Amino acid sequence: MKVKKFTAATSRDALRKVREALGPDAVILSNRPVDGQVEILALDNDDVASLAAPAVDSEMAQPQPNLQLQQFDDLAPAAPAPAPAAPAFLSRRLQDAAPAAPAAPIAPAYAEPAPTYAERRAPAAEPTIDMSAMTSMMSAAIAQAKESAAAEMNGMMNEIRAMRGLMETQLAELSWNATSQREPQKAAVLREMLAAGFSATLARYLIEKMPATKDAAEAMRWVKTVLARNLTTIGNEDALLEQGGVYALVGPTGVGKTTTTAKLAARCVMRHGPDKLALITTDAYRIGGHEQLRIYGKILGVMVHSVKDEADLRIALKELRNKHTVLIDTIGMSQRDHMVAEQVAMLSGSGADVKRLLCLNSTSTNETLNEVVRAYQGSGLHGAIMTKMDEAASIGGVLDVVVRQKLNLHYISNGQRVPEDLHVADRAMLVDRAFRNRGNGANEADLPLMMAAAQTGAREVNLG
Repeated sequence: MKVKKFTAATSRDALRKVREALGPDAVILSNRPVDGQVEILALDNDDVASLAAPAVDSEMAQPQPNLQLQQFDDLAPAAPAPAPAAPAFLSRRLQDAAPAAPAAPIAPAYAEPAPTYAERRAPAAEPTIDMSAMTSMMSAAIAQAKESAAAEMNGMMNEIRAMRGLMETQLAELSWNATSQREPQKAAVLREMLAAGFSATLARYLIEKMPATKDAAEAMRWVKTVLARNLTTIGNEDALLEQGGVYALVGPTGVGKTTTTAKLAARCVMRHGPDKLALITTDAYRIGGHEQLRIYGKILGVMVHSVKDEADLRIALKELRNKHTVLIDTIGMSQRDHMVAEQVAMLSGSGADVKRLLCLNSTSTNETLNEVVRAYQGSGLHGAIMTKMDEAASIGGVLDVVVRQKLNLHYISNGQRVPEDLHVADRAMLVDRAFRNRGNGANEADLPLMMAAAQTGAREVNLG
């Protein structure tokens, strides 16, 4: 007797090997899973017949086990059964045997549970991976990592900038304390400029450029000379009045544009007569705004035209192209209003060379005036007019803005009388008045901190 062993990945493949090797009449001794494969022990039918004959005649034959004999013409899988320890075989033809219920295999303690018939018949499919979902998850994870890294980097850069600013401030304070002790005339000039209303930025720049001197009075003369030289004015209004053209007065609400327009109109009428002048108002929103200019026009004998938009302005300027001078009184609006840009675009797209004159309120702070200039700058301002000079405690702030922004100062207005309270700008007089009408200035203990804060801005100042 020769028992043969067949192994395969599935029961179907193992049975196929048995049939190919031993034929369809082979006897299956056992069928069990081993190490992930199916192991079948089989015996040829002739060997079974030779062993079965003496077993019938002998009364001392050993008890015969229940053999699992199975027809496998259709290669159906059989349930696994362990081989008996001392087998005695019963001869029987496979084709005549009725199918018997599979006996429960006696598996060792360490063996895994035998697979069910459904599991052997139809193995579970391996789980598939949704690549689109995996890609979206990876993209989300990468984006989150980038955002986290960017936030950490931004926080780190802010901390570095804060540390740099703190170090620069401390070093600037130490530097200024050493300078004020070594050159006390510079500290005196700084106090005078701050008391006059000039910014710490401009004061620091002038002090750094100041030539070496031991006399505080000489240092102040040098500062006044530099300021007067960098304060651009027209000097003489004859060129302006003789040249003529289209001028638009712009600026925030309540700065005095309508009154200043009437003063300029009176000067033009006195020089060329009412027929050579035309007035235009765009103030259609403020109650009584255009009526105020109409009253001035009626007194001067000048026609006042009202426009609402760029198309009306284009038509009005085309009809008034034979006038020597055209003055436009615009709507007053805050420098932070988005309509400021629309107003600048309307004047620029009117089809004529409209020269914009910015009215600067002398009572405003330095920071406010800087915002006004930046908002109304547009493609470039033709000049500036200082208004309400009689109401300002000090005019150093407005002079500081005019110098730093390099504006061409045309007139100064110091009252409501038309046309008396309008004067041509005199730079020497303005600088002298700025230092003559000054306040108390800053506290001595605050000077190092103010100079340290003005260090960055001082690099941006460029005076001649």
